[in-house]
Amino acid sequence: MELRGITYKSAFIDIFTGIIIALVSIPISMGYAQVSGLPPVYGLYGSIFPILIFGLFSSSRQFIFGVDAAPAALIGAFVASRGIESGSEEAVRFVPMLTILVACWLIVFRIFRAGKLVTYISTPVMGGFISGISTTIIFMQIPKILGGTSGRGEIAELIKHIVMTCRESFSLASTLLGGSALAVLLVCRKVSPRFPASIFVMAAGAVMGYTGFAERHGAATLSAIDTGLPVWKLPEFDMSDFTGSITTSLTVAMVIMAETLLASNNYANKNGYKINNNREILVYALGNASAGLTGCCPVNGSVSRTAMGEQYGGRSQIMSITASVSMALILMFGTGFIQYLPVSVLTAIVISALLGAVEFHLAKRLYRQDRKELLIFIGSFLGVLVFGTVYGVMIGVVLSFVTVILRTADPKRSFLGVIQGHEGFHSLERNSYAVPLKEAVIYRFSGNLYFANINIFIKDVEDSIKKDTKCVIIDSGAICNIDITSADMIKSLRKTLERSGVELYFASHIGTLNDRFRQLGLADMVEEGYCRRTIPSALLSAGIKPPYETETQPRKSAANRLEFEWAFGSMADEEIEKYTQRLLKNINSSNGDPQQILNRVLGEGTEWHGISELDQEELLMHIGVHIRDIAEKLNMNERQIEEAVELRKLLIAQEIETKQPEVFKVIREHTRRFEEELHEKDPELYERLLAIRREALTGLRKSTPEYGRLIDSLYDNEETGAENDNKESYRE
Repeated sequence: MELRGITYKSAFIDIFTGIIIALVSIPISMGYAQVSGLPPVYGLYGSIFPILIFGLFSSSRQFIFGVDAAPAALIGAFVASRGIESGSEEAVRFVPMLTILVACWLIVFRIFRAGKLVTYISTPVMGGFISGISTTIIFMQIPKILGGTSGRGEIAELIKHIVMTCRESFSLASTLLGGSALAVLLVCRKVSPRFPASIFVMAAGAVMGYTGFAERHGAATLSAIDTGLPVWKLPEFDMSDFTGSITTSLTVAMVIMAETLLASNNYANKNGYKINNNREILVYALGNASAGLTGCCPVNGSVSRTAMGEQYGGRSQIMSITASVSMALILMFGTGFIQYLPVSVLTAIVISALLGAVEFHLAKRLYRQDRKELLIFIGSFLGVLVFGTVYGVMIGVVLSFVTVILRTADPKRSFLGVIQGHEGFHSLERNSYAVPLKEAVIYRFSGNLYFANINIFIKDVEDSIKKDTKCVIIDSGAICNIDITSADMIKSLRKTLERSGVELYFASHIGTLNDRFRQLGLADMVEEGYCRRTIPSALLSAGIKPPYETETQPRKSAANRLEFEWAFGSMADEEIEKYTQRLLKNINSSNGDPQQILNRVLGEGTEWHGISELDQEELLMHIGVHIRDIAEKLNMNERQIEEAVELRKLLIAQEIETKQPEVFKVIREHTRRFEEELHEKDPELYERLLAIRREALTGLRKSTPEYGRLIDSLYDNEETGAENDNKESYRE
């Protein structure tokens, strides 16, 4: 049992929550015992020792074990198919034997460490599975609110059972009691989630039963229960239907392992802790062994009771231990009140908890963030709802693997170029100032090459060839492996390119990929130097030396945001403006003079400290648009602020001119484009800022004459205040 971080306060909450869970388990356990074919009291027996064992030995901090829907439904269906009457002595002998067989299968699963299989199940599968189970159980419980009995099977059978209940055994009193209780619980959970509304609803229901109100109006109450703890004994083994017993117990064991591991891992991930899957399976086996020895049906993790425990703030297995002890005390001393509890009221408590377990929030998040993952969620959800637990998990897992295959079959890929004054090779798609090299194609493929994606790879390469292309270089840094199909097609592609006078290189990959090339018949590529450690060495081998000649000038762009563009792609301009707004919020009159403020907002401690000079210049452009706001915050005139901004831009320009002269013209071009767009978007703001700039630059010429040449290089005469009124020459 995990007790780290437990305080007296949290222990008290866990004890209180455990008592609530024990009380709520009364109707749940009794109902599912009946579903499995046993008398109701055996459900209470299964709520003592299995829960205690789970609480003592589980690595899950908050999950609750006990008699639950899926195993009970599977066992009940098999018992019915054998012609065994529900609640009979034969059922009392037969069901515990199946429970012991389930425990044996779980031990087998533990021996073979089957818990690792859960790591292959994704969050959407988990969420869809839990939501499907919760919704299925809700549909099972609805007839009990309407005055009938619990349903079983999948959604079609459950809906049919609800319709039959409305026709044959509908009770208005039961429906009103249950509906009112559910409404109260849902409102309380919305208004005050920590308030233990279920206890008060249960107490109110008991009062109605005790006073005879429920009976007078035809609302069913629970059956009377004899006092006393269960007797431990080994069940009789009836193997007259050996195949059916083995296959049914195996199916139930798989359901218990999958459902409980999925749900408990889901809660563990949500609350920031880890569980030991293989240890959990052993605990499930021990819990089911104790259930079988006390005459109960198979037990597993309860989503509804766990959701209730979380709702009331339970955070450790003190809840389970308390629930076990409380149930034992109820069986010894407090079974009298059970007969007064209206079935519909207690069913409403169960449905309320299950509604909290349905992961609507995950579906909403997936809808916003990843529609493909949403389809997996829906597939898993509908699979459980329509076909049952086992098939639901299988459908979800298959959909997950199909998604993985589709994604690896169409990985991210791009052609690369260079950016003047910057090292390395950059995506032409992602960076508006990147340009392709003459005579060379550089192609990045972000995924392993195998039969499902090699055709895309080949087509991209073939379509990229131009008349002057001398070489194709594959940036294979993200390629860790290839299969024999892709190896054969690479060999064929290489021959095709060679006939056109084009050389094919692979560069920047890990060394083991060379071993794979040799294994699959591409040894000559490695031996003849067509597999290179870096892209520049591959270019040099092809006769292309730096400085690299490029095909075109940089494409027109709204901004020259190298790092911002890399981080945000097409959203770069919007994100720069957001970042500028955040910087401006922290500016106030106590910050110092404008130049010190600019040093701080672009220096250490900021989110983008260390960005390139070009990105700093982009930020200064955006800051310049907000001159009036900054001046008001600092109680200064706008010219002072603009002087600080322009001086900072001059310092950046001077540094770039010294280190990277070829980039200096990029700065000027960028300034011109930014001003053009501002003029088109807001001519009035443009004219006002231009006037302020004239004043600021005039002031800078006087205070820092050493920057005069740089000012003339960066700006047209009109902006600097020099003689020339031809505005069109600037915009042209």
